[in-house]
Amino acid sequence: MDFPIHDLMDEDACYQFLLDLFHPAGLRCPRCRAAEGFYTQRVFREPVLDYRCWRCSRVFNAWTGTVFQGTHRRPSQLVLILRGIAQGTSTSRLARELSGSRRHLLDLRHRLQARGQAGSDRTLLKDVVVEADEMYQNAGEKGVPHEDPEDPPRRRANKARGHGTMDNDRPPVIGVVGRESGELRLDVVEHSDQDTLDEFVVNTTKSNTLVNTDEWAGYDRLPAKGRRRVAVCHTPGKREWARDDDGDGVREVHNNTMEGLWTGLRNYLRPFRGVNKWFLGQYVAMFEWSYNIKEATSDFLRALLGIKVLINLGP
Repeated sequence: MDFPIHDLMDEDACYQFLLDLFHPAGLRCPRCRAAEGFYTQRVFREPVLDYRCWRCSRVFNAWTGTVFQGTHRRPSQLVLILRGIAQGTSTSRLARELSGSRRHLLDLRHRLQARGQAGSDRTLLKDVVVEADEMYQNAGEKGVPHEDPEDPPRRRANKARGHGTMDNDRPPVIGVVGRESGELRLDVVEHSDQDTLDEFVVNTTKSNTLVNTDEWAGYDRLPAKGRRRVAVCHTPGKREWARDDDGDGVREVHNNTMEGLWTGLRNYLRPFRGVNKWFLGQYVAMFEWSYNIKEATSDFLRALLGIKVLINLGP
C-alpha cells in the first residue's frame, strides 16, 4: 500500500538537511569559491534561493554543480527520493507517491546508484575466516526495445543449463563475507571463471585468510594465491551443509552465511520486477551498502550524491 507523505514534510528542514550534505563547509560560489559576498537574486522557489556572487557575478543555488542541478522538485521530494533509493523502494512506487515520471526517476536513480557503486567500500576484509560464493541472477535488457525478430526479449525465469554468464542473461554475482566483522563485498562479473574468482577473493581478503567455499573448481587455485581453502560439497546425492574438521563439536566448515545473503539479495531485487543486466551492479552495490551499514549515514548519502568531502568534519 502506498502512503504519499511529501505534503507532510517540512520544506525548510529538508532543505537544511540537503544543504548540510552538499555543502558541509558552508555554501560557496561554484565559480570563484567565495564563501561570502553574495546576495539573494530570486526567492520564487523558497527555501531554495538563487544567489548572485558580488565577486564574479555568478548566479547559483545550493544544487548548482550537483546531481540535482536544474531540478524543480521541492526539497521534501528530493529527500523522499534519497530515502526510497536507500531503502530499495521500486521506481514505479516512488513515481506514484511523488506524482512524477517513472522514466525521469529511473534515470535519476541510475545516476545516484552509479555514484553509490563507485563509492562502495573496497578495502580488504580484516577477518581471518571468510566465506566466498557466487549466484546467478536472471537479468535481461529490461526497458530496451527488441525490434529484431532474431533478438527477442529474454523470457522470464531463464533456466539455461550450466553456470550463468552476462551473455546468457544470468549474470554472476560473486561475494565474500567476513565471519567476525560481518562485512560484505559483492561484484557483478561477466563470467564466474577461475581467474575472475581468484582476483576477487585476493582483492578482498588478507594473505593467509581461511576461505570457506563450496566444491566449485573455480576456487581450486586459492592456496597458490596465498589463501587457505576449505570446502563443503553441495552436489546432489552427496550434499553436506556444514562439517566439523577439528572435532570440537562445532561445524565450522560451511558457507551458509553467503547462502543466506543470496536469499536477502533476491528479496531486495524482487520489488523491481526485473533489473536490466547492465545496471544490475548498481542494485547489488545498494544491497551491499544496506547490509554493511544498516542505517543511512552521512557518508553513505554523500557517496550516493557523488560528494567528496575534503575536510575533517568530525564524528
